[in-house]
Amino acid sequence: MTESVTFSAVLWKENRLQIAWSPELDIASQGKTVEDALNNLREAIELYLEDKDAKIPTDRSAILTTLNVETHAQTKTSIMH
Repeated sequence: MTESVTFSAVLWKENRLQIAWSPELDIASQGKTVEDALNNLREAIELYLEDKDAKIPTDRSAILTTLNVETHAQTKTSIMH
């Protein structure tokens, strides 16, 4: 019997690649598009879970938020002004 499990995925762009990371399992993958990165992450997680010793965390409540910090470094918007 197979079971379906839901994990979080965090995505960001690095150069020309999309990076997809699952914080609950600390597994990441990449792709040229968001869809590719997510499909590759799904495959990486499935391969990880094939291992009989793989552990699925019982507390999988990831929280994604933002936080504002002051910086003296130049950002793209401060350089344009």
